[in-house]
Amino acid sequence: MAKSNLKPILYRIVKYIGIALVVILALLFITPYVFSDKIKEEIKKTANKKLNAELNYSDANISFFHHFPSLTLTLNDLKLNGSAPFQKENFVTAKEVSFGINISSLFFGETVSIDQIYLSNSFINVKVNKNGEANYNVYKSSEAEAEKADENSDDTSLKLEKIEIINSKIVYDDQSTNVHLDVFGFNYSGKGDLSKDIFDLYSKARIEKLNILYENEPYLMNKKVDADLITKVNVNSLSFFFEQNNLKINQLIVDFKGKFDFLKDGYNIDFVIKSDNSQLHDVFTAFPPKFITWLSKTDLKGNTNLLLTLKGKYIASQNIAPDLNVDLKINDGYVNYNKSSFPVSNLNLDINTKLPSLNPDLLIVDAKNLALNINKDYLKSKFYVKGVNTPEVNVDLNSQIDLEKLTQAFGIPDIELKGNLIGDIKAKGIFDLKNKLFPVTSGTINLKNGYIKTKYYPNPITDITIVSKINNDKGTFDDLKVKLSPAQITFEGKPFFINADLSNFNDLTYDIKAKGELDISKIYRVFSQKGLDLDGSIKADLVLKGKQSDAEKGNYSKLNNKGTLEIKNIGIVSEYLPKKFIIKEGIFKINQDKMFFKNFTSAYGQSDFKMNGYLQNVFNFMTTKTGVLKGSFVINSNYINADEFMSSTTTEISNTTAAPSTSTEVPKVEVTQTGVIIIPKNFNLQFQANAQKVNFNKLALNNAKGNLKMNKGILTMQNTGFNLIGCEVNMDATYQSLTMKKALFSYSIKATDFDVKKAYNEIEMFRKMASAAEKAQGTISLDYKLKGRLNANMEPVYPSIVGEGVISVKDIKLYGMKMFNAVSKTTSHEAIKNPQITKVDIKSSIKNNIITLERFKFKFAGFRPRIEGTTSLDGKLNIKMRLGLPPLGILGIPLIIKGTKDNPKIKIGRKSEDLEETQDTED
Repeated sequence: MAKSNLKPILYRIVKYIGIALVVILALLFITPYVFSDKIKEEIKKTANKKLNAELNYSDANISFFHHFPSLTLTLNDLKLNGSAPFQKENFVTAKEVSFGINISSLFFGETVSIDQIYLSNSFINVKVNKNGEANYNVYKSSEAEAEKADENSDDTSLKLEKIEIINSKIVYDDQSTNVHLDVFGFNYSGKGDLSKDIFDLYSKARIEKLNILYENEPYLMNKKVDADLITKVNVNSLSFFFEQNNLKINQLIVDFKGKFDFLKDGYNIDFVIKSDNSQLHDVFTAFPPKFITWLSKTDLKGNTNLLLTLKGKYIASQNIAPDLNVDLKINDGYVNYNKSSFPVSNLNLDINTKLPSLNPDLLIVDAKNLALNINKDYLKSKFYVKGVNTPEVNVDLNSQIDLEKLTQAFGIPDIELKGNLIGDIKAKGIFDLKNKLFPVTSGTINLKNGYIKTKYYPNPITDITIVSKINNDKGTFDDLKVKLSPAQITFEGKPFFINADLSNFNDLTYDIKAKGELDISKIYRVFSQKGLDLDGSIKADLVLKGKQSDAEKGNYSKLNNKGTLEIKNIGIVSEYLPKKFIIKEGIFKINQDKMFFKNFTSAYGQSDFKMNGYLQNVFNFMTTKTGVLKGSFVINSNYINADEFMSSTTTEISNTTAAPSTSTEVPKVEVTQTGVIIIPKNFNLQFQANAQKVNFNKLALNNAKGNLKMNKGILTMQNTGFNLIGCEVNMDATYQSLTMKKALFSYSIKATDFDVKKAYNEIEMFRKMASAAEKAQGTISLDYKLKGRLNANMEPVYPSIVGEGVISVKDIKLYGMKMFNAVSKTTSHEAIKNPQITKVDIKSSIKNNIITLERFKFKFAGFRPRIEGTTSLDGKLNIKMRLGLPPLGILGIPLIIKGTKDNPKIKIGRKSEDLEETQDTED
């Protein structure tokens, strides 16, 4: 009986459960369709209202089953552009973005509430330009909206409780801080009531690959990261408080705490990153990939403690940056690479680094302890360095190390070192070159049986011996003593020896002996894969002994400088020259203070030189900033391209308009800026120069001869002659570079019987100053003086030109000049169109961009014109003409010629307004 009553009850329960399930399933399918339009409309409305950027997607669908049991709106192929100035670049792209819908808001709310967001296979591309402008400011709000939200918080349509990011990529490129991050395989889950102004965000994150670069230098590459985070977020102030953050970078466990505030024009940062009692092996797992390969072959033990803090504001526009502190300790370290027989033991390190305001000039490095052992060999050191330009140092070093054992134990790649290095040195004080300060120092550094070999060159440098001693008791340059006795190397079977005894660096007393041959390019290739462009070599047999002051005062009898220095194919790079100056071959003969040049052949770009002569005061010039290099040379050349001596600077500018890339490097654009030819102020050199051809600023000079002098930054040319457009020209000139972008010049020039048509076609300055000669034919002579300023392209700045002189017309025929055509038309005299001028001296002066013509007369075809007035270097006219009529010119027509050389305007009269002067804007 009981069984018969239980059966209907169970049937009804199953029936009602089945009906309920059917209803629930029906609702799961029907609800998205019923509310589809309302949800999509609300999403569009919210996007238009809240986003300050362009949003696009291919399709939208609503379902309970995409992120069950949440009802979600999914946007496919979403693209969200960035905020200004990145409006045309993608900020977020995703295969799918799903929004979780609060179901109760569908039935009871006036607006649809979104409480969950899911991003799948997304790419978040964060950019900040050099001015600190970012592309992530896509969310817009106003004070009115904020007040309305405060009055009725229930109307807020975006209340997030969960964010989930699946298999995504993030690129953060901040050019204002030179920080670049790549995050690959990013999976993130965050929970919290994001609708509140202040809320706790509980997050879990996993990153398959993390790259961090600073100034294009990699610091972390391809690192796996696991993070369990608790972050307090303040929406109103855009602040993040990292309360509990446990990170695992590969095998290194790190505790991360602090805060991060977004400011109007930057950030406020307070980060504390700490790793206590970690294993040295685990620390290296967080290093760049090349260390991971090294780590796989290395037995690494020891305890480490790491503390990194970054605190302060970063505002690029105001040059404000936070303070960085790094503390690192290693205790009882042990390193053995590839099972070496001589491992490093007792490795102890205690170093503190401070970088206030991220300013290298304020850098402090305090290494309280650096010590290690290799069997009985040892290295013990402590040092303190404060500042970069005038560093304060305190160094104590004591070592006795076999370099071969050291390199084997550490597994130092690509280099083979041998030799016994013994060092015992102490130094304390300030190094200040300007004020002649040097740390109080005492010590020796000796290397015996040294040997260096790299993979870049097959043969080693051997027999390296260095016996050196340095001493300074007073902390000044005049008390500094350096002794190198001896130093030697052998390379490619050729030995090179040097002994040096130097003291009193305020008035350097030197005793140097050098003998041997060095192949510069091959030695360089030992250390660098690229090598030199030239196979340069130096062969020396020198004795240099004396005092700097004796060289300065000319007390050459107290010097003992003699010997030879032979060089071949050496490239010299100077701050004054944009190209490399190449000495193909030459022999220096040194006698006291003079260095004689014998048949030196050299090249610079397209230019070639052969020099004989001497330099004086070389040692003083090389060892001090005030030393003046003196000398006298005879130079012969087949061709000189003077334009190649113009200075230039190349600047790399980040190209923020380049398309997004997976590369970690920011695209660069090179901008080359030219500058004037720089004459060093510490040169006092004289040259007797002969050049068959010289190219200068679009001028071709032939058979150039003259005397040149460089002194105190001024180049003087005297009795300089050359052939220009078939005419013999004589010129005296001066040139002085004031800055990289500005130079002064002056010259006086005499040229006899040169072809006007050739001059107009081939000389740009002549076209500017004698624009009326465009269609002239014939010969003239010139006697003129000019001075002015040159711009960065070595071009004259015309308002700066001041000068005067005479143009002597021998015989010129003027064809088709618009000015004379207009005069002919105004006066109805056809013969005036093409006048012929003979034996006329035209005096003129130039100032403030205006050429002033003194009155001159000429006659042709019975007419007797008289001309005076002004023209501007940009072609404007204000010419007064009296056209004397045949037969004797007693009667004449007064004319005023205005307008420009291309469009002259003629009227009868005597009065006109003066042309406006253009004054030079610079001193």
